[in-house]
Amino acid sequence: MARVPVAATAAVRRTADRAGRALHALARRPGRRKGPELELAARQNPYTRALGLVCVVLLGAWLGLLTVGDVRVPVGPMNTTMTLRPSLTGGTKINISPLGALELRSHQAPLRLDVDVDRLDPERSQALVEHPERLAGLQDEVVRDVEHGTLDLAVRSCVAVVAGAGALGLAVYRRPRRALAAGGLALCLLTASGAAAFATWNPESVLEPKYSGLLASAPSLVGDARSIVSEFDVYQQELARLVTNVTKLYDATSTLPAYEPDPTTIRVLHVSDIHLNPASWKIIASLVKQYAVDVIVDSGDTMDHGSAAENGFLDPIPDLGAPYVWVRGNHDSRETQRYLERLRNVHVLDDGRAVSVAGLRFAGIGDPQFTPDRSTAPGGDAAEDLAGARLASALRDQRAAGTPVDIAVAHEPLAARGTDGAVPLVLAGHLHHEEMEVMKYGTRLRVEGSTGGSGLRAVEREYPAPIEASVLYVDRDTRRLQAWDEIRLGGLGLTTAEVSRHLAQENRPGATPSPTPSGSPSGTSP
Repeated sequence: MARVPVAATAAVRRTADRAGRALHALARRPGRRKGPELELAARQNPYTRALGLVCVVLLGAWLGLLTVGDVRVPVGPMNTTMTLRPSLTGGTKINISPLGALELRSHQAPLRLDVDVDRLDPERSQALVEHPERLAGLQDEVVRDVEHGTLDLAVRSCVAVVAGAGALGLAVYRRPRRALAAGGLALCLLTASGAAAFATWNPESVLEPKYSGLLASAPSLVGDARSIVSEFDVYQQELARLVTNVTKLYDATSTLPAYEPDPTTIRVLHVSDIHLNPASWKIIASLVKQYAVDVIVDSGDTMDHGSAAENGFLDPIPDLGAPYVWVRGNHDSRETQRYLERLRNVHVLDDGRAVSVAGLRFAGIGDPQFTPDRSTAPGGDAAEDLAGARLASALRDQRAAGTPVDIAVAHEPLAARGTDGAVPLVLAGHLHHEEMEVMKYGTRLRVEGSTGGSGLRAVEREYPAPIEASVLYVDRDTRRLQAWDEIRLGGLGLTTAEVSRHLAQENRPGATPSPTPSGSPSGTSP
């Protein structure tokens, strides 16, 4: 074999070394990556990274709130726990175990304030009992306690969401800068939510609470409707009254406090669409007793087929504890109407005839259609429009005679709409759900849900319809609606109960009284 000169070998080595260094440098240039995995990493979508970071922030913040985001605050004679929780609707929920809860539409933000009443402090409670003069300063004490607790909760929540989001960001990304970014974003989101809550804060929400649980049977918890209407500037007083009455509830051992009748207010229980549900009579009797109802108004469809065989179902009405005002629905026959006219304590309205009951003057008209009768073609909307026009004409005649009607009653809302401008308030049913509106010419239309939970046919549904009724609070002097409580009970087989307090718009803080209906679609004064 021929021998290669040493000088040539050295030259080849130097050339190979230079080529290797050049290739290595080329491989390390920006944009160059080795292998398919590094190529995929370089092409990761920035929107995906941002979405992942947002998910980490939200989950971490939520875990932080669950872990340390609550504060224990003494409020008056009670020990409470305040907590912020993520929510789509916002608001405030006051849990008073074992009595139930109150929900207030206090704000609109993705955060809900939960206030859990843990226990009643026996020493502070006994001090209020022994020194009732301290109640005068209770409202200021309650406000100071709530303000202190809210500030403490805000600081603690900020720490909780930042720590939770930062810790989860560090665990997921393993980079301190990503963890700091997650904590900062969580703080920004909480600050924005707090600003939204502050901007939409509604202190008047305490005037329209929604009860659930046993509290649904204690409407006196926040005072009488008349006192609420006349004291709009007393949010702090109402809050103090809430604390005081909760103290009384805890002291009670076997019964909730009774509802105190107000001589300046007439209470009207509005029911409708019972549809042969026998449980309705017990519910109505209970509401009459609990709310000290002065008069019951039934806007029809008490029966299902209107047959004479069903008439015995009506026999409990005289013993419900209050006068019963009734109009015929499209499931009630003339035979049903004649049977009710013979019952004690029952006032049947039809053809616009007026009757005075419990200090109010009522007039109404029966539904012109009887749908169970398949031999007669229904008149449809035209028949309802005609019935509404006849009722409106009768109302105008009553007004001209100096005996104006306070409340009109019809079964079908379409007929009730024909009275717009001729009466302050008209009641209806038929739709099996509650509605309330002020119509074009000033008449307020109240549509009641089904007090029978759609009747015995409710068992055919997967989810039973709720049982609904309303207590209307009418001023005895002006005969105008002041407020109303919507009562909603779980359907067959359910045990839930809710009561929502509402105020007429003209009775809200800063509002001016609405004018008495004085016009009509035809331009004729009522």
